[in-house]
Amino acid sequence: MSNNDYIQSLHERIEKNNPNQSEFIQAVTEILENVSDELLENEEYQRYRIFERLTEPDRIVRFKVEWLDDNGEAQLNRGWRVQQSNLIGPYKGGLRFHPTVSESVIKFLAFEQCFKNALTGLPLGGGKGGADFDPRGRSDHEIMSFCQAFMTELYRHVGPNTDVPAGDINVGAREIGFLYGQYRKIKNEFAGVLTGKAVGMGGALARTEATGYGVIYFLEHVLAEQSQQLDGKRIAISGAGNVALNAAQKAIEKGATVISLSNSRGLLCKEQGFVKSDIDWLIKYDNVKDNTLQEFAETKDGQWSSDKKPWQLRCDIAIPCATQNELDGQDAKALLENGCQVVICGANMPCTSDALALLNSSNDCIYVPGKASNAGGVAVSGLEMSQNAQFERFSFEFVDQKLQDIMKHIHDQCVECGQTDEKQTDYVKGANVAGFHILAKAMLAQGV
Repeated sequence: MSNNDYIQSLHERIEKNNPNQSEFIQAVTEILENVSDELLENEEYQRYRIFERLTEPDRIVRFKVEWLDDNGEAQLNRGWRVQQSNLIGPYKGGLRFHPTVSESVIKFLAFEQCFKNALTGLPLGGGKGGADFDPRGRSDHEIMSFCQAFMTELYRHVGPNTDVPAGDINVGAREIGFLYGQYRKIKNEFAGVLTGKAVGMGGALARTEATGYGVIYFLEHVLAEQSQQLDGKRIAISGAGNVALNAAQKAIEKGATVISLSNSRGLLCKEQGFVKSDIDWLIKYDNVKDNTLQEFAETKDGQWSSDKKPWQLRCDIAIPCATQNELDGQDAKALLENGCQVVICGANMPCTSDALALLNSSNDCIYVPGKASNAGGVAVSGLEMSQNAQFERFSFEFVDQKLQDIMKHIHDQCVECGQTDEKQTDYVKGANVAGFHILAKAMLAQGV
């Protein structure tokens, strides 16, 4: 079989075995394009079918979630946990509660998580989970009831040395608390089975800030490679959740001008830049007001635009922090035309294939994938696991310094594995190749 035939056969196998799973196929195809040379140059990788085995989850757990709403009516949702790979440690990855959750979405997230976790240098495997539950408009009691029902099914498949979920979209400290409380009651044990817990029950200081802060720490290294610094840069950010707000907070602290935040209903723009007190207000009222961003524009400052995204704004740096495939080809074109120099991901796979092709083909814009730049959250989750195992509590300063060290370690790997002929760094290739090397070596070492 020729080299081209071999790579083509991998593409065909992926599409045949995962019909109608566009997000998963998109994620696998992106990585395959970057690691093709590695596969073709190493006969062992082909003989032991390393790539095929990495793309196939160890197991997929799907279950129904039955619960009662405040009116006493039965509700039914679907839940998933995809345990992708535990080659280098227990399965680790978040839980997402959102009506768009599907098996394809969870599989793509779990697959990406394997590479992300490998890059941290911590002994963490990859997994992901969630449900098609929509928490918007639900009372605290209904969310608690759903979380308890979800954990009543999930508890059989998780454990501190088996699978350690965390939070993701719509799963914050409140939801983790409800999930953890149910696990503790069922198992009659206090164990580090979830991360993102409140500090008083074993959670890590700086975990809330970790993903957003990590994006900015990584960004500083990207800019330093270009002999630039963050101070004075104009930054457009999408999203208004934990990652977006903490990325904005850290960027402002570093002297950048953050001009936007957004949600599924529209865009909040502040041309002169948000200040620290603005972000503090938004963090305080997140999950309290119906539309925090619109409320901010109407009662404090800024311009609210319904059904708009921030990618038409003039900026030096774009940080998509909302969800997968939020930034399309037209958005990428607008960013390039407006002089954007760096697109760095706070969300997982936020760019469509068309957008990614445009950004990667530009000599004037650097693109950094989420598996590298947003790994700060799972990095600090790993520190929380270590803290729980030792029955210790690490200081905020200790965790933050470890986070900075890990983000530098990830950046260094991307530079080492992503060098191009022009002596520049292809961060997509660097992250994918570096992660693949770690996983492939572990798979070879452990046999079939």
